[in-house]
Amino acid sequence: MKQDLTPSTQWQEQVAADEAHRFAGYGQQFAAIQARKSKKYGTGRALHRKQLTAAQGQLEVLADLPPFARHGLFAAPGKFDVQVRLSNGGLDRAPDRTPDIRGFALRVLGVQGDSALGNGPAKSQDFTLINQETFGFPKSEEFVAFVVAASDGNGALLKYLLRRYGLLGGPARLLKMIKTMGKPFGGFATEPLYSAAPMACGPYAVRVRLLPSAANGVATPGANADWGADFAARLARQELQWDLQLQPFVNEALTPIEDASVNWSSPYSSVARLTLPLQDGASRKGQALLAQVEAAVFDPWQALAQHRPLGDVQRARKVVYFESQKGRGAA
Repeated sequence: MKQDLTPSTQWQEQVAADEAHRFAGYGQQFAAIQARKSKKYGTGRALHRKQLTAAQGQLEVLADLPPFARHGLFAAPGKFDVQVRLSNGGLDRAPDRTPDIRGFALRVLGVQGDSALGNGPAKSQDFTLINQETFGFPKSEEFVAFVVAASDGNGALLKYLLRRYGLLGGPARLLKMIKTMGKPFGGFATEPLYSAAPMACGPYAVRVRLLPSAANGVATPGANADWGADFAARLARQELQWDLQLQPFVNEALTPIEDASVNWSSPYSSVARLTLPLQDGASRKGQALLAQVEAAVFDPWQALAQHRPLGDVQRARKVVYFESQKGRGAA
């Protein structure tokens, strides 16, 4: 039987009665980890601490979009200035060859509309993307417990996994995480990147994908020695482009809102084109941009109300990201 993949507005969030209390606790746990790591490495973020490089460019919203997409940032064709921050996802400033999640944060400037935070006009529309199509855990509780254990080293992490998942389940879970973190990655210019978790698009719900243009080229052998240098070298010789795509909610079985570990099966539609023109990251202007981006906020909740983040993982991020911003003086 053919599946019905028609975009639907019949999604719902399921907010647990104890969420506010739990999320406040998560924020405190991440703040403590961040403070400890900042003593070692200098002031920085809790996760995605290691900035690899930064760039600036333009996002062009396309015309003739499907009806589910024509909301918020994508309501009408237009062009917006953007800033990009590339990072490794971990708590530490580890060598780039270390298996890790890779992050591509996109900040769209000049947007018009109310903020998803309900605190006045939106400052920007941010997208925080990773090189994984799904989140590693269904909900935030399991992820937070994993990060807290991992922050104390591999021994503490193994003890946690054995305690939580058992003698058979613990090693299996560890192998799954190693496989996820070690997923082959050719570089930020050549690999698709994903929001992994949903957001609103007006009355609809969507996930986001950034799909690289074939003109960006192919992966460079040995690029994992320095991901930032590989990306900057490409930008020094050519412009880079991606299609920004939206994937709609169709029903709870195929595209769940609250379980971020499920890969949605609905099709993607291109709604905008990201272009990063030639630029020299080593120049004085390039170095100033690096510093500006490192100090800036990239937060899925720094968004238009029409693009409010959805689901347990996203609601937890609202609290944890804010604590992280306060911890480095960005809030």
